[in-house]
Amino acid sequence: MQKVRKAIIPAAGLGTRFLPATKAIAKEMLPIVDKPTIQFIVEEAIASGIEDILVITGKGKRPIEDHFDANLELEQNLRAKGKKELLALVEETTAIKLHFIRQKHPRGLGDAVLQAKAFVGNEPFVVMLGDDLMEDTIPLTKQLMNDFDVTQSSTLAVMKVPHEETSRYGIINPSGKIEKGLYNVTDFVEKPTPEEAPSDLAIIGRYLLKPEIFEILEHQAPGAGGEIQLTDAINTLNNTQRVFAREFLGQRYDVGDKLGFVETNILYGLKHPEIKDDLKKFLISLVAEMDTEKK
Repeated sequence: MQKVRKAIIPAAGLGTRFLPATKAIAKEMLPIVDKPTIQFIVEEAIASGIEDILVITGKGKRPIEDHFDANLELEQNLRAKGKKELLALVEETTAIKLHFIRQKHPRGLGDAVLQAKAFVGNEPFVVMLGDDLMEDTIPLTKQLMNDFDVTQSSTLAVMKVPHEETSRYGIINPSGKIEKGLYNVTDFVEKPTPEEAPSDLAIIGRYLLKPEIFEILEHQAPGAGGEIQLTDAINTLNNTQRVFAREFLGQRYDVGDKLGFVETNILYGLKHPEIKDDLKKFLISLVAEMDTEKK
């Protein structure tokens, strides 16, 4: 029986939705309060039992590598000043073992995943996208790994979305549940219009895939947006071996656009021990001020 040990985090995108901030800063380094978004993804992988993590980067993404590298000057400064809590936060990021490879030309998610072929070898692996932060009692990646232990099959995470938003996602065409929350899938459709969407179950940013996906990606024609779409390759894979979908019932935070990013910062800020009380007071006063203005 194969075990899942490796994860891929694609981080080569240009981050155009956050321009001009991402002209010189990697989108994945934009913070949720005080922690870069990519660190949440790495922490989920580790909490799920993943042993090796490969980050697919591109031009302008060097700050990601620097973030997870040692900063001896900073560490010595914090140690000398007795700032033990801050030192521990810094050392947490340097204790994580990561691998990095560049996607020289951004040709879509499918092409980014293909860059990991040599790293993965002949093993099942997880793809974790940085635009989705997931909260649940059991990490979503671990849920997929638990499913794989039983089925030994590729499994994607899905979540119900408003029907009018199906054109933003890959959508599954389910053919029935095999157990609570786990679906058989007939087709995977990339960004269908609401009229064409076979369901409201959208693929969200966690995929557990078998290595046969790489041979498909090597011959995959460009799809939506003129890019190599991972969803199209998964649909082809589903023709020769079973691919399941696990419905996620936890809390998903979409940090892939400006509004979702701001909302997530507020929600995480309301749980942050240093600022939660003052932030709550500010929001209450802001609402009261807006109500006064309406009158």
